[in-house]
Amino acid sequence: MSSPTYPALSYELYPPKNAEADDSLWTTIRRLEDTRPDFVSVTYGAAGSNRETAIDLLRRLLTETTLKPLAHLTCVGSSRAELTDIIDRLIGGGVRGILALRGDAPDGVDTHSDDVEHADDLVRLIREVEARRTAQLAAGKVSVGVAAYATRHPDSPNLEQDIEVLLAKEEAGADFAITQVFFQPSDYARLVDRADRAGVTIPIIPGIMPLTSTRRLKKAGALAGIDVDQDLWARLEGARTDEERRTVGVSATVALARAALDDGAPGIHLYTFNEHAAALEVLDALDLERPPEAGLAASL
Repeated sequence: MSSPTYPALSYELYPPKNAEADDSLWTTIRRLEDTRPDFVSVTYGAAGSNRETAIDLLRRLLTETTLKPLAHLTCVGSSRAELTDIIDRLIGGGVRGILALRGDAPDGVDTHSDDVEHADDLVRLIREVEARRTAQLAAGKVSVGVAAYATRHPDSPNLEQDIEVLLAKEEAGADFAITQVFFQPSDYARLVDRADRAGVTIPIIPGIMPLTSTRRLKKAGALAGIDVDQDLWARLEGARTDEERRTVGVSATVALARAALDDGAPGIHLYTFNEHAAALEVLDALDLERPPEAGLAASL
């Protein structure tokens, strides 16, 4: 008899900027670890600006926790040789998941990257490095994720181009995709429909942002090139207390996540901003079914 399939659960973290932020991050990590997520992603600064801090966090997650890290990697601003070295370091250090991204270069940074200019090129490079390490991986493989856009990418001429890019990433060897933020339940459903009609077969995980902060909503909307839901904005702005504002935001986030799951989402990826409170409130209210905790022998 086959085992039941449970929705995937994952979180996004980013490397700390200082010692105080590091202490706060590790409090969050321990709280999130208790929920037994399938993986946690670790962001990577523009053009690798915080590369060593990110790699250090990945190392600590692997050696000090039970969590499985997914390492973000961007190709803009890095040469093929540099990227090959980083991929070798990640795999050699025990990382078995990489999120391959084009990335945005900061002002004044050379975006030349040999023949690794886009995310699909980076996926192919990861697979090339992986192929040289097959024996070390016990004939296994690295899981490669990519970004998807429930709304149009800011640099894309249209939604159809976004799907063509996603399909190219799959054909290059991507295993799954995680969406950037979106605010309308219909955005995810339309993305999945467009992807399905174009022949995309990899699972698309909705990236869900806790909708509890107007400041973060505004910033995330600007980065994604989408408008914030005005009704939600008004309700958040009209809240009389922080507790009431959090209640409004958590409720809206749960509704967004449930709609995605109802539309066939394989799981939920929560953008935590290195804070656990809102993410855990969303998870509690969502009541996401999780597999029973058990040792390896019991699951075989």
